[in-house]
Amino acid sequence: MKTAKKYNPDLILHGNLIHAILSLAIPVVINSFLQTMYNLTDTYWLGKIGTEQLAAINLVTPMQNIITNFGSGITVAGAVLIAQYIGAGEKEDARSMANQIFICAMGFAVVCAALCFLGTPAIVNWLGADGGTAYYARVYLRVVIWDMPFLYMVNIFSAVHQAQGDTVRPMLLNLGGITLNLFLDPFFMIILDMGTAGAALATLLAKAVPATVAFILLCRPENDICLNRRYMQLQREKLGMILKVGLPTAIGGSTMQLGFLLMSKNVFVYGTEAMAAYGIGNKVNGLITLPSNAIGSATATIVGQNMGAKQPERAERGYRFSMWISVVFLFVGGMILSRDMISTAIVSIFSKDAEVVGMAADFLSVMALWCFTNGVYNTTSGLFQGTGHTEVTMAIDVTRLWVFRFLTLWFCESILHMGVRSVWYSVVISNGISSLILYVLYRCGIWKKTRIKVGK
Repeated sequence: MKTAKKYNPDLILHGNLIHAILSLAIPVVINSFLQTMYNLTDTYWLGKIGTEQLAAINLVTPMQNIITNFGSGITVAGAVLIAQYIGAGEKEDARSMANQIFICAMGFAVVCAALCFLGTPAIVNWLGADGGTAYYARVYLRVVIWDMPFLYMVNIFSAVHQAQGDTVRPMLLNLGGITLNLFLDPFFMIILDMGTAGAALATLLAKAVPATVAFILLCRPENDICLNRRYMQLQREKLGMILKVGLPTAIGGSTMQLGFLLMSKNVFVYGTEAMAAYGIGNKVNGLITLPSNAIGSATATIVGQNMGAKQPERAERGYRFSMWISVVFLFVGGMILSRDMISTAIVSIFSKDAEVVGMAADFLSVMALWCFTNGVYNTTSGLFQGTGHTEVTMAIDVTRLWVFRFLTLWFCESILHMGVRSVWYSVVISNGISSLILYVLYRCGIWKKTRIKVGK
């Protein structure tokens, strides 16, 4: 960890770019995998209990993600701005920005968790759930939503350290959380027979522990960037920068998740089995694209620091290396995972219902075959985020769901009469179109135009 903290900034600004990408991305891949394991662990044990419980979690998870993604705009802005301050050599401003991010993110998390708790019955009714599925969805959401302050605390810790080129500590922090969750899930759900409430409580407690550790570590005064009360008085200029960079990301991410929520509502029309299959396919696909997401995150850090250091040519080279690494990896992996025998074996881990397994395997095969487009999407998004052009990623995030995906879904359902497979193809087609548009925007040079100014 000392090595990562000491050498990564110099590596990002002056060293071998491929080495820099991998040194940042590999811990992020592991970290993202650990984050995903929270939901996968719940999915695995709920699949052992029943299809209704599994469908209930899959139905309400997008609502939780809407709030989480809106708030993540704050931490994304923090990572970008802190990275640019570090690249410009302005450590005092980087420290001050970290404290402003902490105030904004934690306040948002507490308020939204309370509002969502009160609105849970209305949310579940609007989604069209009834009977056992509605009951389990209400129970799960009302408990798990209180993990938001803990999740945001960990995200702040990750943003601060990633901006400095240290992705190892966030990985180790989440390793402790997921290890705890692996034990708590079967304990609450099976041994104590708490079902969906047990899944939610296990996730809540497993995030509370690393969040507490993160807060303690961030408060250590010997750190280059730490939490300190003297920096926590609201600063209009820095709040303006957070809004300028973070608000587009927040709007884009939450609007995209609202689209996912409506997609869930469309899938639920095809039945509980289809909903369960959709959830399993999405979660497994999330694992497939973890390297791409991680490389996109690394791209944002590399681009952010190099733009802060006035090195745009190096920032662009970092982006290009990142994109090709990601595309090649996903293409090869997707070819393997799209084979029917392999996709069926994977989804069978999460359900024994033959109908669920069949639909989930079909969904996974289609997504895996075309997942290489995510390599373009994630790394190019990282380029625009690292330069502060989050309005571009917001526009693409919104249109990907609300225009391309729903238009494709309507065409496949109403014109081609493809049934539930309309959902599968709407996902890959919308992802592909959005990736192409992002790449075209990169070629237009929009990212080179200054949006935020740091340094003297």
